[in-house]
Amino acid sequence: MGRREEPAWAKGTVGLLAARERGYVDRQFQNRLTVTRSMIDRLGLETELNGHMGCVNCLEWNHDGSVLASASDDLHVILWDPYRYKQLHNIATGHTGNIFSVKFLSPDLIATCAADGTVRARSICGGAPLLECSCHCGRVKRLAVAPHNPHLIWSAGEDGLILQHDLRTSHRCTSANVLVNLLNHLGRYAEAKCVSVNPRRPYQLAVGANDLYVRLYDTRMIKLSKLQVQSAGTRVAWERANVRCARAGAGDPDMNIPRAAVTYYAPGHLSIEPNEHNFPKKATTYVAFSHDGNELLVNLGSEQIYLFDINQGRRPVLVESFIIQHNHAYRAGEARDPSPEPEPQQPLPESVRALKERANELVNAGNYATAVELYNAALGACPNHAILYSNRAAALMRRGWSGDTYAAIKDCYRAIKLDSGHVKSHFRLAKGLMDLKRAREAHECLLYFKDKFPRHASSHAVFLLQKDINVALDTVETQADEAPGEAEENQPTSLLERQLRAAALDYSQRFLGHCNTTTDIKEASFLGPDANYIAAGSDDGSMFIWCRRTGNIVRCLRGDESIVNCVQLHPAACLLATSGIEPCVRLWSPRPEDGVEEPRVVLDSGSAAHENQRRMRSDPFEAMLLNISFAGADRDLHSPACRAS
Repeated sequence: MGRREEPAWAKGTVGLLAARERGYVDRQFQNRLTVTRSMIDRLGLETELNGHMGCVNCLEWNHDGSVLASASDDLHVILWDPYRYKQLHNIATGHTGNIFSVKFLSPDLIATCAADGTVRARSICGGAPLLECSCHCGRVKRLAVAPHNPHLIWSAGEDGLILQHDLRTSHRCTSANVLVNLLNHLGRYAEAKCVSVNPRRPYQLAVGANDLYVRLYDTRMIKLSKLQVQSAGTRVAWERANVRCARAGAGDPDMNIPRAAVTYYAPGHLSIEPNEHNFPKKATTYVAFSHDGNELLVNLGSEQIYLFDINQGRRPVLVESFIIQHNHAYRAGEARDPSPEPEPQQPLPESVRALKERANELVNAGNYATAVELYNAALGACPNHAILYSNRAAALMRRGWSGDTYAAIKDCYRAIKLDSGHVKSHFRLAKGLMDLKRAREAHECLLYFKDKFPRHASSHAVFLLQKDINVALDTVETQADEAPGEAEENQPTSLLERQLRAAALDYSQRFLGHCNTTTDIKEASFLGPDANYIAAGSDDGSMFIWCRRTGNIVRCLRGDESIVNCVQLHPAACLLATSGIEPCVRLWSPRPEDGVEEPRVVLDSGSAAHENQRRMRSDPFEAMLLNISFAGADRDLHSPACRAS
């Protein structure tokens, strides 16, 4: 007898649940069961946990999810039973400023940091504190702990320092505990905003600062250094202005951090800009590693959410342009290799072809945002079709959200690599470069286009693009003659910093729709061990959830009357905790399929995303007015007093 075929139910979630009950399920299936699309689609408000008297700035689950910790502007940490919705402990921390981070070191130990510049560790049940550190002379924004090493704590402060605290030794503020001093390389205004430890490789530490770069350090190569001389009395203001800033931007005097110990990551369209201080000012508000330790999720203030591959990162596409390299070799008289024959493109499945046709219609109708979503879905199903990348590039250029033009250029490169003879991709690449004001690169690409497709070289569209490029090239040459070396003279950073920025690696994916301009503690989290979904809060009071594969918004829920800052997933179940400006914690879980509509769902997430993109590009005063008025007439017209930024 042959093997009996399993019934259909046994192949889905129900079958996996039954297998788990029988003890047959392994880690892979557990990962699949933690967060699924059906759970996301049914996600709704389960309960509100009330007990704080101020904004709730941070949330943290313990290792098994049996306890949820929340910390607030009211200087207290509350430990909750998330299943019975009860307070287990209400801890007066001793801080004198807003608490920004709380971490479990063990079931009985927690660590906190705050705006008073201190880092504290203590037993939950009371007793003498294990750590009271006042080494920082600025607000301490984040703590990081390694999963299996409860003795080490890393703190990121707005004085530009990343400090390492070892609970196995008695603490003194004259100890050698400075892991990274950003002031040495970024200048006197450097601030560390966030820090995270790789759960699989605890020697890797990711640091976000008040700029657009994320720094990944290999702590095995770094030698701890001592704080510079401290002064008494008005230590904070005096040190910041004098002692610690005396060598700001001059480099590391002791060479504690070799160049090989750090890698920089940044969105390509931002890192290639000659002027990195354009409005609005960028700052990294949160960094998180994936469960397998291979990716970094970054929430960039006044920008989007980005995903970086830390093992296979690539330089920005404008740096590695094979078209420009081809043209230089061609003009130098070198033999040109014939273009490789493109691999034959398989026909699109009927469902994907229908998505493409519908997206094409939306582009023609001017609905570019929805068209991009449909192209995203099509590429999620068929990621190796040049025409889908090329069509999405056209829609991105027309939509015009922050970073869209650069994303379109990346799509054109992908399309050309899949089909080197795709005419529209070559032309759109040249046009996209011109839209980014990269006239020289656009000129090179158009030369390549004319050479490769002579039949199209005399078209009116090519003539107009060449005319724009020529005007731009003349303007660039004139400006270069008028202000030679101006950017270099005004550069406040160290030589090593400039080298590392120039070598920064690009993002692999981005997620758009939220707004991150008002607070500097806004998080972004992977949902589920397989990281199939991404979640983040927004200045419009919403929690956005994206599909990792397509980048599309799959759920948008009203999480706060003002701003959602924190989104943290339970370590073993589809249970989310969120918090923000309101003094409460909200728990979200899949609701019963009883036909009752979730009242907090934002039905038109596309319109919310569009409004958020407009909000991020507006000036700060206009953004404040938008944040106040977004919820309608019921919104309190007074700005929250406990904003964290």
